[in-house]
Amino acid sequence: MTARILYSFRRCPYAMRARLAVQSAGFVCELREVLLRDKALEFLEASPSGTVPCLVLPDQTIDESLDIMLHVLGQNDPDYWLDMPDTWHDLIAMTDGPFKLALDRYKYATRHDSDPMAEREKASGFLRDLDRMLGDQPFLYGQSPRLADMAIAPFVRQFANTDRSWFGAQPWPHLIGWLDRFVTSAAFGAIMGKYPKWAAGDAPTFFPATMDTTRPSP
Repeated sequence: MTARILYSFRRCPYAMRARLAVQSAGFVCELREVLLRDKALEFLEASPSGTVPCLVLPDQTIDESLDIMLHVLGQNDPDYWLDMPDTWHDLIAMTDGPFKLALDRYKYATRHDSDPMAEREKASGFLRDLDRMLGDQPFLYGQSPRLADMAIAPFVRQFANTDRSWFGAQPWPHLIGWLDRFVTSAAFGAIMGKYPKWAAGDAPTFFPATMDTTRPSP
C-alpha cells in the first residue's frame, strides 16, 4: 500500500469526523496519534496549520477535516454519504462557524472571558433548527446517515457533554435521539479506540483497524 498518513487526536471533533469518513471509505492509512500539547516535529513539518486532522498523501497534504472527508469519500462511498441535497453546505457552514464559536465560548468560558449561559443560548438556536429538521426521520436527510450527520454530530456531542443533565432535559426529542444513535453506533465506537502518542520509529498503526491491509484500498 502506498504510504498514507493520518495525524489525529482522539478527542478532537474535527479529527473524529475525518476518521469517520476514512473508516466508511475503507481508506486504509497509518494513524498517528498527536498529543496537542507536545506535537511531534514530523507532524508540524507535515501540517501547514499545525492542527489535526492532517492527511498526508504521496502527492498532497490535506489538513482541513471537511476536505479530508470529501477526498476519501470521493475515492469510495459505499454508504452513500455524499448523496445529499446541496443544503448540506449551509449546515456545515453553520456548524463550523456560529455554532462552533458559541460552543467554544460556552465550554471554555473562563478562557474566553465569556458569559456561558448567553453562549449556550446562541448555540441552542442551531440545535433547535436541527431538531425541527429531523422531525420524525432518524437522520438529517432521511433514513440513513450522510456526511452531514457525521460531520455535525461530533460537535453536538461536545456541546451535550458540557452539561449532560441540562442537555437531556431540553425539548429536543428528535435531536437527542439522533445524537444517541450516533454515540451508540458501531461506526462511532470503532473510531474511538485509544492509541498511544506516536513517536518516530514506532511500528505503524493502520486505520481502519478492521481492514485487511494486505489488500488494496481506494
